[in-house]
Amino acid sequence: MSTNSAQSSESVAAPREVTRADRYLQLALLVIAAGAIYPILYLRQVYQPTMLEVFHISEAQLGYLYSALGTIFLVCYLPSGWLADRVAPRVLISFSLIATGALGLWYSTAPAFGSLIVIFGCWGLTTGLTFWAAIIKRVQMIAAADEQGRFFGFLDGGRGLIEALLATIAISLFAWATQTHAESTAAGFRLVVYMYAFLCIGLGVVLGLVRDPQGAQPARAAREKRNVLSDLAVLLKNPQLWLLSAIVFCGYQVFWATYSFSAYLHEKEIGLSVVAAGFITTAKLWMRPIGGIGSGFLGDRFSKTSVLVFALFAAAAALLVLMAAPSIGSHALIAVIVLFIGVMTYAIRGLYWSLLDQCKVPAEIMGLAIGLVSVIGYSPDAVLPLINGYLTQNYPGAHGYQLYFGYIAFMSALGGVAALFFKHRLNKLGAQQ
Repeated sequence: MSTNSAQSSESVAAPREVTRADRYLQLALLVIAAGAIYPILYLRQVYQPTMLEVFHISEAQLGYLYSALGTIFLVCYLPSGWLADRVAPRVLISFSLIATGALGLWYSTAPAFGSLIVIFGCWGLTTGLTFWAAIIKRVQMIAAADEQGRFFGFLDGGRGLIEALLATIAISLFAWATQTHAESTAAGFRLVVYMYAFLCIGLGVVLGLVRDPQGAQPARAAREKRNVLSDLAVLLKNPQLWLLSAIVFCGYQVFWATYSFSAYLHEKEIGLSVVAAGFITTAKLWMRPIGGIGSGFLGDRFSKTSVLVFALFAAAAALLVLMAAPSIGSHALIAVIVLFIGVMTYAIRGLYWSLLDQCKVPAEIMGLAIGLVSVIGYSPDAVLPLINGYLTQNYPGAHGYQLYFGYIAFMSALGGVAALFFKHRLNKLGAQQ
């Protein structure tokens, strides 16, 4: 049985006859695609007041749009994996980019609220159903067995770098239109949407022309004979896959904690201004390529699970230190703590999917495995906003955030324990083989 498992794992990795340059070129295109497709959905991070003005909607209506988007994501994770096992990931990614860009062109016309609901609903499908599992599986396909860590590190870290660069270009275009040329905010926002939309369409065309590595895609006959219920039964009996789901579930919550840093630092007990808190949290975003790419190389050089264990426990410890920020006194030290948490957060995100290669999942159901892990691992999207809202409302000031960070620190340590169990199982299976 161990021999079959090893063969299944090897069938997903890129064969050696595919040159290293080809693999890295394809990875670069996938990183740009992942960094370009999502920002158009989340322009509210920078342009929320402009969006309310351009679309003539309220904050509550904007919340409805993003609530619908999140719900569709959660529903689509498992079908996304099923689809990635039956349609070539290259085709799915190409379609997703072109469709997302086309919807962006409709979005740029500032349609009525009813049309916005349709656009966001369709975006949930083009970036969730047809894109998410496909991009993860595609990276896993083109990476050799000894490149999994760095490839997934590049995917997350590089994606963050692309998002930051595109956001800088977008805000420059917006300022050029609205300030230099005295155009309306609607015209400036339209220019920003155009940039993202046409970039997505162009990338979709390019990636559609890139061929799959020879032998990387399972045979069509093998895919067509699969039964989804029996495949799920096989996955649910895989202990490594459950441990990976637990690691993603815990590690993803550390990322959620970073959303609250700016508000926490601005509380009177700490006393940072809005500008200072914003500067520190913006600097944290630039830790993504450092944490993601750096952890990927370290993972391939030493051990992916060992680096992940360190990052999870280090993040937990740093969050406990951050809870004491009101008594630290030094704003510079607080900034260092925030940046360190940022590096650990993105190291965790950059590494946990690289463990999929060690779960011994048959190649023909790898997409379904990605969908299953995603449903469990990203479920905090539906719960953490409620926990955060309850704590900050019932425990005003810094205290509510301290309780929240304490909970996240516990979950991060729990993820570290799950990663230790994962490492123990790999060592045990290696000794048996």
